[in-house]
Order: sequence, then structure tokens, then C-alpha cells
Amino acid sequence: MAVYTRLTDKQLADFVSLYDIGKVEKLVDIEGGIENTNYFLYTDRNVYLLTIYEKRVNPEQLPFFMNLMTHLRSNGLNCPLPVVAKNGKTLNEVNGKIASITTFLSGQAVKHIRMEHCYELGKAMAQMHKMGMSFPQSRKNDLSTDGWAKLIAKIGKSANFVSEGLADEIAYEYEDIVSKWPKDLPKGIIHADLFPDNVFFQEKNLSGIIDFYFACTDYFVYELAICINCWCFEQDTWEFNATKANYLLTGYNKVRPLSGKEKEALPILCRGAALRFLLTRTYDYLNRDPNALVKVKDPNEYIRKLRFHHYVKSYFEYGYFS
Repeated sequence: MAVYTRLTDKQLADFVSLYDIGKVEKLVDIEGGIENTNYFLYTDRNVYLLTIYEKRVNPEQLPFFMNLMTHLRSNGLNCPLPVVAKNGKTLNEVNGKIASITTFLSGQAVKHIRMEHCYELGKAMAQMHKMGMSFPQSRKNDLSTDGWAKLIAKIGKSANFVSEGLADEIAYEYEDIVSKWPKDLPKGIIHADLFPDNVFFQEKNLSGIIDFYFACTDYFVYELAICINCWCFEQDTWEFNATKANYLLTGYNKVRPLSGKEKEALPILCRGAALRFLLTRTYDYLNRDPNALVKVKDPNEYIRKLRFHHYVKSYFEYGYFS
């Protein structure tokens, strides 16, 4: 989440008047993340999340995300529920851009990830995957292997401004990963961006999942690979923590048991997930918007993680023995 688009008082009041949610009391910036403009919207009735869509989100795909959140919420997942306006729409326009209002979730992202957080995330992720099986729509993962190639072309040799020799390393990793990418694994709707700032907890209990704007149809175990990257490395040293990975995988397996093929594919999928986030972070680092209220994330974190996964040969090395 971030802030790119500012609203005048009149623009905000006119937009909120489209909904039956009361009168505006205040609007508060949400500064994390990198994709869309996000605010906490306080009215005289409740607190909501106002999102203005920027950058990578394709406007034609926004109904998919609205419908998915509505579906998951109706099936018991605690996620934001899109608010339907008086015109019957969940998407409307403000300041020339498409925007939505969703319900607010209690809880907060954890600052210090513990084993029990990983376990609860694993269970919730598997439940979400099972709920998504009855969702009638699908969406291609724009940031899978085809999308990586497009980013690599855009970044080019400029990657060397991040780290010496990075452009050649990225090219090698891409070719090798794609040549080993699995062809036939169980798939369905995944969140695809389950970073710690998108998962809320109240004490040890997972209270909700937010920010579904990368959700797509892909391998379920690829979601686990993403989460191993962003939940199971120490936040200060970027060292891998096999115990956290074990808790994450055990929690998931309790709800949706992994197949043998999924376990075997885990190392290459973890490596691919690390490359995916290295590419987007490198691109954003090289194309920073000086006017945006957002902190650009360090690509070097995912250089380190990619190099770790490069040498992993078996899912046992992720601390999972079942």
C-alpha cells in the first residue's frame, strides 16, 4: 500500500456520497507497499479502506478481484468485503481514476514473525485455496515466467546499478528456472502476494488477509514458495529459518495435504518466487517516483534469497520431513 494520488475535500466528499456509508470525518494515509494509493477512510458510521488503483493493476481485471473477495468472504475467509455503491457498483471513479471502498479488518501485521504465525498462515492459506476451488472465474498470473521475461527486458543492464554483475546473474537464473519449471501441478486461485504486511493477527490468531490485487490462477504450492521467501528468512539477517518453514508447511498440510509432485517442485518454485520479487523490486528501485509517499524495498534481500534457493536440491532442506 502507498499514496500516489491526493484528493481534494470536494473530490472525496463527492465520491463517498456515492455510497451509503455516512459522512467523511477524516482520511489517513497508508504508507506501506508499492502498488496502489490507499487510505483509511473514517466516516461517522465506521472505518473503511479507500483504494485508488495505480500502476500494474489492469482496470479490466478489477471486477475479478472484487468478485473474489466477495466470494471468499461469503465462504468464511476474513478478508475485506467490497462495499456496493448506490449505483450497484463496487468500482467507481474519483479524480479520473478507478477506486473502491472495502470494509476494514481488525488486527495488525506482525513485526516479529514467530513459528506460530507461520503455522496459522499455513492453515489459513490452505483454507483459502480450498474456498477458491468453487470460484467460477480465473485470471492468468501476469507475473509468472512470461511476465519475468518482460521485466528482464525492461531492466536490462541497469540491474548492474543495484549489484555488480546482476544483469548476467538474472539472465542465467531465468533461463535455468524456466527450463525446470513444473508443467502439471494442482492449481487454482492463489493470493500471490502474502507478505507479512498483508496478513493481520490479533495476538497469536490470524484475523484476516488483505490486498488481493495480485490474485490469480496458479499452482497452489507456488503460493507456499512465495511465503517461504517472505516469512521464513530472518528479517534482519535474511538467513533461512528451517523451523519457520516447517511450521508453515505443517500448517498447510494439515488442511490440504501436499502431493509428492508438489513437494518435489518446491525448490524450483521457491527459486522462481525469489526471482519474481527480485525483478519487481529491481524495476521499482530503478524507476522510483520521487513524489510518491512510499519506501522502495531493497532488491538485495532477494539477491540473497535467490542464491540460497539456487543450491537447494530437496524439499527436506526446507525443514519439512512429512
